[in-house]
Amino acid sequence: MLRTIESLGPLSGRRVLVRCDLNVPVDGGTITDDGRIRASQATIDELASAGARVVVMSHLGRPDGTPVPEYSLRPVATRLGELLNRPVAFATDTVGEAAQKAVDGLADGDIALLENLRFNPGETAKDAAERERFAAELAELGDVLVSDGFGVVHREQASVFELAALLPSAAGRLIEAELAVLECLTNTPHTPYTVVLGGSKVSDKLGVIDHLLPRVSSLLIGGGMMFTFLAALGHKTGSSLLEEDQVDSVRGYLAEAARLGVEVALPTDVVVASSFSADADHSVRPVDSIEDTPWGAAGIGLDIGPDTAAHFAGIIARSKTVFWNGPMGVFEFPEFASGTRSIAQALTGVDGLTVVGGGDSAAAVRALGFPERSFGHISTGGGASLEFLEGKPLPGLEVLGWP
Repeated sequence: MLRTIESLGPLSGRRVLVRCDLNVPVDGGTITDDGRIRASQATIDELASAGARVVVMSHLGRPDGTPVPEYSLRPVATRLGELLNRPVAFATDTVGEAAQKAVDGLADGDIALLENLRFNPGETAKDAAERERFAAELAELGDVLVSDGFGVVHREQASVFELAALLPSAAGRLIEAELAVLECLTNTPHTPYTVVLGGSKVSDKLGVIDHLLPRVSSLLIGGGMMFTFLAALGHKTGSSLLEEDQVDSVRGYLAEAARLGVEVALPTDVVVASSFSADADHSVRPVDSIEDTPWGAAGIGLDIGPDTAAHFAGIIARSKTVFWNGPMGVFEFPEFASGTRSIAQALTGVDGLTVVGGGDSAAAVRALGFPERSFGHISTGGGASLEFLEGKPLPGLEVLGWP
């Protein structure tokens, strides 16, 4: 059974290490999407209010085991303090003298944030012994561990896996909430149950399709991965993203869906562009004439078309449970964001549970201006959510006693 904060006993006066996922986009020192910080806020605030001496840990980006100024967590410490309305001390290292000084300076109810864990090569080392050494150094800074970085529970990393075995450890409130939603999607969804999949690569989603196909009512396919499905039906796809080595696998899943009576809704029209750019010329084409544009085989599909968006929205509206992972097009380009916007808008009207599956989907709903309260749940872990739904083991959860 998953160990929760209650299992750790009274926390007043104790040093509580909190592994969060504060991996937010930072542009020139400015945080452009603080969603993951806000998602971590409740656990941190609860612990501080209980009188714990809270030591927050996280990674940011992929600095490959060496300090890189642009990946510093200093802006995150500032934003976290603003959200909590209390000071957050910042340690300029992950372990060692600077980290120890920051921790020693905490009074009951105070909060510190360590520098980016991935500045230390031990955090993501492939060698378990190296990870264990780094985890042992981190353990010197705390009495117990609260693991709340759902976005990294699918990784065997020092602060996620080895550290949880060294100290009394438990899951934080964010992980509890994420698991409650994902277990509902897997075990007890209300029907009709619709899964909407997009994003660039079909190979990233085949495991989810395989595991969920027997459980869902409808499967809607958009994004770059739609072109592999369209190719499996014999359509030409121009210069659109295509994984030719997955075409046979896709045909197999389409056949299995038909056998199970699952509706697989594929695009009927596509927004085809002259090139991959925000200001590219573009045209809406039926899926059987993607190459019938002035750009011929050089044309590239960058979004689902309006007829497809309307059809998908209708299926979503009839659903009681909806899981969405992956944008329908290149939403970062305004001219090719309509499909993603339509899906997000449709989810806001569902009379039931709606789950936005983290990663680019979560970024999209925020970038397009949708209030987070419009959705039942926005996951903080795209990869972790997918691996959970694939039925894969998640080492960062297993070490906490789950399932």
